[in-house]
Amino acid sequence: MLGEPSVQRRRFLRGSAGAVLAAGFGGTLLSACGGSLDADQPETPRLASVSNFRDVGGAGSGYLTVDGKQMRRGVFYRANALTLSGKDAATLDKLGVVSVYDLRTPAEIARTADVLPAGATSATLNVLGTNDFVAPPFDTAADAVAFMQAQARAYVTGAPQRAAYGALFGALADGTGAQLFHSTAGKDRAGWVAALLLSIANVPLDVIMQDYLLSNVYLAPSIAAQTATLRAQEGAAIAMARAPLLDVDENYLQAGFNEVQASYGTMASYLTRGLGLSTATVDALRNRLVH
Repeated sequence: MLGEPSVQRRRFLRGSAGAVLAAGFGGTLLSACGGSLDADQPETPRLASVSNFRDVGGAGSGYLTVDGKQMRRGVFYRANALTLSGKDAATLDKLGVVSVYDLRTPAEIARTADVLPAGATSATLNVLGTNDFVAPPFDTAADAVAFMQAQARAYVTGAPQRAAYGALFGALADGTGAQLFHSTAGKDRAGWVAALLLSIANVPLDVIMQDYLLSNVYLAPSIAAQTATLRAQEGAAIAMARAPLLDVDENYLQAGFNEVQASYGTMASYLTRGLGLSTATVDALRNRLVH
């Protein structure tokens, strides 16, 4: 049975999430969750040109679930925009990705086109339902945090968001071979998808939160570079006010989970009523996710 945010959200281990970020990447997180790093399957490669690329199933032998199962690795990947260098493209080609799902707006795609893995098909699913994503100006960091929380709630309640996410999960359930989904930074729109997949797999919610926060580690050089550019071009005050747009925070994902509870009562109801998924589709996703 799917974990319910109303019950389990108090179990989020705020301290342990910070410890994971301080210690390093997903291997540390997996060790904390009881997984083995001695699996036969090699570690997911790091891609310098697509820094937030990673396996939804985790590292090592995969995340453990609350019902004693384990996430499959090499099935679903998440990423930021596929600005692949030649070297990284060759590395990604070896993973056998057959389908890429681009969650960006048309203007984002026009600015930064994907470099697709060899032989992969591509589909666009405009989660926001707008031509572009442009954040409004903010006077304070608190305003930016509120905006990010509103975005997370809209993933749950917005009509374009629900339609795009429903279509994505249906495609992931029906697909064969490795599949990849991504947004621009791979942390918000793609981060919500990853959190839902881990929820469907029955991964503990504290682990889901820690996995979500790992975007801050993977994107750290990019966040630092964007912050420096903002500070140089707009000044320290504006850079500080816009800082919450560049990373992820526990409160963002929590806002989405809280909205699931407020609008649908349970995660299962959100998946079926909100996203229009059949129980058979949810079961097919779970079967792809765990073993």
